[in-house]
Order: sequence, then structure tokens, then C-alpha cells
Amino acid sequence: MAQKSKEKSTRLTGRIVIPGNPSYNTARMEYNRRFSKFPRIIVFCQRTQDVINAVKWARERGIRLRVRSGRHSYEGFSAVNGGIIIDVSEMNKVKVDRKNRVAIVQTGNPLARVYKKLWHKRVAIPAGTAPDVGVAGLTLGGGVGLLSRKYGLTCDNLKQVKMVVASGRYGARTIVADRKKHSDLLWASRGGGGGNFGVATEYTFRVRTISSVSIYSITWKWSDLEKVLPAWQRWAPSVTNRLTSTIEVAAKQVGTIVSTGQLLGGAEELRRLIRPLLRAATPVKVMVKTVPFIDATKFFAESDLNLEPKFKITGAYGFQPLPPEGVRIIRDFLSKAPNRHASVWSQSLGGAGSAVSRVSPTATAYPHRKAETIYELSARWRNNREQKQNIQWVKRFRRALRPFVKGDYVNFPDLQIKNWPKAYYGVNFGRLKQVKRKYDPHNVFRFAQSIPVGKQVRK
Repeated sequence: MAQKSKEKSTRLTGRIVIPGNPSYNTARMEYNRRFSKFPRIIVFCQRTQDVINAVKWARERGIRLRVRSGRHSYEGFSAVNGGIIIDVSEMNKVKVDRKNRVAIVQTGNPLARVYKKLWHKRVAIPAGTAPDVGVAGLTLGGGVGLLSRKYGLTCDNLKQVKMVVASGRYGARTIVADRKKHSDLLWASRGGGGGNFGVATEYTFRVRTISSVSIYSITWKWSDLEKVLPAWQRWAPSVTNRLTSTIEVAAKQVGTIVSTGQLLGGAEELRRLIRPLLRAATPVKVMVKTVPFIDATKFFAESDLNLEPKFKITGAYGFQPLPPEGVRIIRDFLSKAPNRHASVWSQSLGGAGSAVSRVSPTATAYPHRKAETIYELSARWRNNREQKQNIQWVKRFRRALRPFVKGDYVNFPDLQIKNWPKAYYGVNFGRLKQVKRKYDPHNVFRFAQSIPVGKQVRK
């Protein structure tokens, strides 16, 4: 009996929320309201020791745990029924060392806060556009954004990670992974996905000096789809890597196609560079201007505001432009979208000396280095009765496009993908299982699509 009480000796620390607390309902909610899970306890950690205590506490009691930062896991992997959520969102310090061009960023920071804190020192990291996405999962999955073609993915700029990992039978400890120590864990943390190996608590990033950038937005009529989308797909990877761009085709009910982008350069140069897009079809609206970089992040964040609360998303990569049949599939599906909140979004990644494609597919855990573009197919809704129809539409859309695209981005997870290890990790899955076996042999950090503990390799 004495032994058992010793096993359960750890006390939880931090801000603890349990059912019955006034803040419980808010604390348990995910960004994707399609999921509504009821954890036994949520610990908002304020220091690393809180994280260690939470992992130990869960292990001593055999309670399932999940790790959470920005709550943006599209398939609700950071929530759990009856278990413990270890939430790092109150660990949000940012420290910039401009001289050595690094920033130390705690993993609870949302992206908007990271951009703002770095902007005070006129530096930036390449990262995404959603202002409230957590820097933790964004980085661990890769991190695509509007500086990617020049400066790489977010994970390419990750120099060091501090992580709380499970140790021994019931323990937990902090380790520091960089190029010299635990380099295999650093490799896995650069594209291997969030919540797989432990709880990341602090990142050290390489930062880039930045001041003003030029941005554009072009809107066309939906009827110009067959002209505009192929033109963008030829142009986006061939233009200078100082320009990263996106295109979004809305549902036919909305009736627009919008391309946006960001250039490390002036407005006059940007006007010249976008001419092939302007020639593709007559735009309804064109905007080109030079702005401070922080204003550009706010401009791109606007498209992530006021979205429907429930959604189903899947992703894929394009390694060449879609043939006419692929464009027809997009037109057909968006003509019959379940509602006006469905769309196809794409961003340029590769081509023209892109920093993303210069990295070997095995140099980091993120394998999709040779892709020219990334796709996001999404359906959104408000009422539960619309859910089945929307999810089925995304599933059929993905299946129809499959001959022309490959894989999926681990930060656009999709529970309906049967061979998800190949889709997310490709050639790197075997090595990721080895890292998992080394740092989490008891499979403490697990969820529906977590990296499994691989079989022991016989010597």
C-alpha cells in the first residue's frame, strides 16, 4: 500500500480548471467547434515545473493526457474526454537577441503576439497567417507562410527546442535538443507534428531583419476560374523567391477568386511582377501597396477572422500545375458546395530557388520539399445538421483530386486518410518511429494519429 501512495505523490501546479469551475466551458473549447470534449482536468502551466508535474501526475494515475497551445488542432487532437489537458498558453514570454539574430519564444505564444514582439526589434520569423494559432504546433508541423519561399518554413528556422519528456516508469524531465545534443529530437521537431514526443516549452529561432514589405490583392469573377487558376499555378513557383503568394477560389455562391501575396521589395517591382496574373483575366479589384511588415501580418490575418465555427479541412501538395481536368474538378465541386463557406486555398512553396525546396526531404522531418504548392480544401458550417453533408463533400473532393496531388500537411490533419503516415511523413516515417521509441517508449503522448512506437530494431 505504501508503494502505491508513493506512486501517486505528485501534486498538480499551475492554474487548474475542473468541471464545475465557472471557466471550465471556455477552457475546454477547441478552435474547431465540431469537437466538444470534456476533460477531467485542464492545467494551464505557467512554468516548466508545472508541465513536469502534470506529466508525472497523469502517468502515476494512468490518465490519458493531451498537449495544447493554441487549440488549433483541426481534428481535435489536443482535447480529450476524461483525461488531462496540459495547456502551455500562459507560458508566453518572448526575448529577442538582435545581435545574435535569435529569439527565445515560449510555446504558449499565439502567432500575432510573436510577430508583434519580434517587430519591436524589427525582426521576424517565417510563419503563418492565422493570428491565434499557437507557435508550438505550427512549428512542430512545419509552418508555411508568406516568407517561406525566401526564408523557409518556420521549422527550418528552429535552432533549439526545450521539451518535457516522459522518463522512467512514472517520471518526466526537461531536455534541450539542438544540433549537438539530442539532434534526433530536433530533427523530429522540425515537421514531425505536435504532441508526439513530449511537451515543447521553449523554442530558439533564427530571426531575420525586416522593415517594410509590399503586398497585393487581386479579385476576379468566378467565371474566370479556368483562366486564372492555371495562370497562377504557372506563375507562382517561377517568380522571384522574395514573393510568396496565395490563391483562394470561393464557392460559386460567393463568386470570387482572390490572389494575395507579399514581396520583400517595393510596390513598383511588385506591380511589374504580377502582370502575368493581371493579363490572365480582367480583375474586378486590384490593390498593391508598401506597408510596415507588422501591418502586412494584420492584413493577411483578416481572412482568418469571422469564419464559421465548425469545419472540416484536408490538405494536399501540388508538384506541377493541375491539368484542365483538375481545374474542372475544382470548378465542379465549388459549383455544388454545401454552402457559401467552402473554398480551395493554395499557397506557393517551391520553384525559383525557393528556400523550402533547397532543403533535402530527409534533412528535417518535413518531407514535402519538392512541392510547388500546398492546397487546403475546406468546408465550414454552423448547425450540426449540416455536418455530415460538409464532411462528405470534403471527402469526395479529396478523392476526386487524388490523381493530380500528393500527400497532406500534418498541420491540416484528416482522420479520413487511411495511410496517414505516408501522407504526412513520406520517407521520414521510419525514422520518426525510432525517435518516438527513444524519447517516448511507453507511448505516453498519443492520440488518433500520433506516431506509434516502432518495433525494437535487433542488433
